[in-house]
Amino acid sequence: MTTPLLHLGLLVRDQRRSLRFYATYFGFDSAGARRYPDGTVIVRNAQGFDLALHPGDPPDRLPAFVHFGFQLPDAGAVVALLARMEADGVPILERFDEPGYVAFKCLDPDGWRVEAYWEQVS
Repeated sequence: MTTPLLHLGLLVRDQRRSLRFYATYFGFDSAGARRYPDGTVIVRNAQGFDLALHPGDPPDRLPAFVHFGFQLPDAGAVVALLARMEADGVPILERFDEPGYVAFKCLDPDGWRVEAYWEQVS
């Protein structure tokens, strides 16, 4: 049985800013965001993935390998999103353009490493 990963919780300093970032670049529906009694805001994307934005201060330093990613439908979508983010001044950390794999990693407003990628499935 396959069990999909369907949510991620992040500490964020400014929930509105984070909601804008994830709505703008990764298709989360900020209009449908729900606030819970503990202050957490949960926002969902079209695939049913929930992003839980907890108020607080993210850790100052995490190992460079710690990240999460969004799979895009094709290499062109990755290239287009990268161009949008660069034009908007989003910090880009790494880029990959190899046969069968196109990706980049950026920083969200709180310094979380986010990957956008396309990988050819054999």
